Amino acid sequence: MLRALFKHLLPVLALSGLMSFGALRAEAQTGPAVEAVITGQIAAFQDDDFEAAFDFASPSIRMIFQTPQRFGEMVQQGYPMVHRPDSVRFLERRERRGFVLQRVMIGDAAGRLHLLEYQMLQTDSGFLINGVRLLPPAGTGV
Repeated sequence: MLRALFKHLLPVLALSGLMSFGALRAEAQTGPAVEAVITGQIAAFQDDDFEAAFDFASPSIRMIFQTPQRFGEMVQQGYPMVHRPDSVRFLERRERRGFVLQRVMIGDAAGRLHLLEYQMLQTDSGFLINGVRLLPPAGTGV
């Protein structure tokens, strides 16, 4: 009886293992791709190359801001730590509702740390940034 159960269970376990391995492999490929896009956009901001930074934005972000200059002005005013970071550290990454959410700790020139969450949209040509939100510091209530 156990042998018969094992015989039917073995293919299920093998398939489950392959699916887990596939998920791990996809995650291993996703991480560097997501980090490269965010790093590329931050580097463009540091060079005040708003056109290049705008290229990393999703179609919906491009539609909202219409021009690289308006996009750059929004970042300068609303996310100065992204415009001129002193340090960038990638933290955890997860998927939610078809998006990859990447948390990033950014230090500014004054030594303050800011926790941001990048919403990444996967397209046929790679990942694009679909939004960034500033998260409250750890330990603070909402």
